[in-house]
Amino acid sequence: MEIQGVNGPLVGIRVIDLTTVVSGPVCTMILADQGADVIKVEPPAGDIARRTSGDGEFTAMFVSSNRGKRSIALDLKQPSGLAALRRLIAGADVLVQNFRPGTMARLGLAEPAMRAANPGLIYVSISGVGETGPYVKKRVYDPVIQSLSGFADVQADQATGRPNMIRTIVADKTTAVYAAQAVCAALVARARDGQGQHIQLSMLDAMVGFLWPEAMAQYTVVGRENAPQPAPRPDLIFQTRDGYITVGSLSDAEWRGLCGVIARPQWIDDPRFRTPSARSLNAAERIHLVGEVLAQGHSQDWLDRLDAAEVPCAPVLRRADVMDDPQVINNQLIETMQQPTLGVVRQARPAARFDRTPARIAGAAPRIGEHTDAILAEAGYSAIEIATLKTERAAKSVE
Repeated sequence: MEIQGVNGPLVGIRVIDLTTVVSGPVCTMILADQGADVIKVEPPAGDIARRTSGDGEFTAMFVSSNRGKRSIALDLKQPSGLAALRRLIAGADVLVQNFRPGTMARLGLAEPAMRAANPGLIYVSISGVGETGPYVKKRVYDPVIQSLSGFADVQADQATGRPNMIRTIVADKTTAVYAAQAVCAALVARARDGQGQHIQLSMLDAMVGFLWPEAMAQYTVVGRENAPQPAPRPDLIFQTRDGYITVGSLSDAEWRGLCGVIARPQWIDDPRFRTPSARSLNAAERIHLVGEVLAQGHSQDWLDRLDAAEVPCAPVLRRADVMDDPQVINNQLIETMQQPTLGVVRQARPAARFDRTPARIAGAAPRIGEHTDAILAEAGYSAIEIATLKTERAAKSVE
């Protein structure tokens, strides 16, 4: 597979990707989109994400987390496979791993040993809850972090108080973005002093930080945890006669605009809603009253009038409708590419746009071991040595 993202801001950076499932692979995919040469190291059976659903080597989740990478298949239980990985790490800029804590040390690949071989290496360890502590031996997936971080409490049912999880792996993907940003920051630091460093990032840490600005506002000022807080409120999805829309009104000007559109001018000076703090404390009642009015009209009519009044609003799109939304089309957000064995697949383009060094989808997701021979050759292995590794079943390539 030809790597197309040669103009990205990370061109010339080589990343060894030892990660599986989502948090690590999405992190390294972001780096690949930005031009890095990402070498995905897989066992001969492949990343577990290849087998969660679908046919053959590819699932939608795998493709959408591993596009633009090169794959080498190594059996790390074989000494020669492990030696090959060490050689790759010695020539890399970044290593990203999300094994359970202690696994890398057992393999002889702990950060101090890799640092001795490659002082400039940026070594990234992604974990569920951290490297130490009472939960360190837990097996952790996204629902565990939604539960531990308070995220499920934020989504609690308004009537019963029952915590709820959202139906996407938000902890995994948020951690991936934090990790990719941390790698770039470490590369900047290395450009100044020539030294690599060890980045440790847990999904729990990422999600608590993610929640803090507003979801943990009650606990920000020490000693004021019991101050009056806004009552739990419904979400901002309103049913109309023909669908659903969302409407928000944070500022006084937006609230006045909303009241004008829905013909409720008396609410502007109502003591319950006169100020932003009052509207926040009485949010449930306010949203309920607004919803009663919006239910009497049609979505597009409301949206046109709300836009004219500069009130934040939008249709609530079903997932199947997102790709046809005019703003999504204008942003050229959805791209298509050929994925071997699957055919044409859709992908969201890299979100950040660089005017001089454009990021781009660097290519399809690789087959298991698709680039084994080429990567080993780049690491200095001869054709005979590569053949020996495969004979020993320490390495595997696409036949």
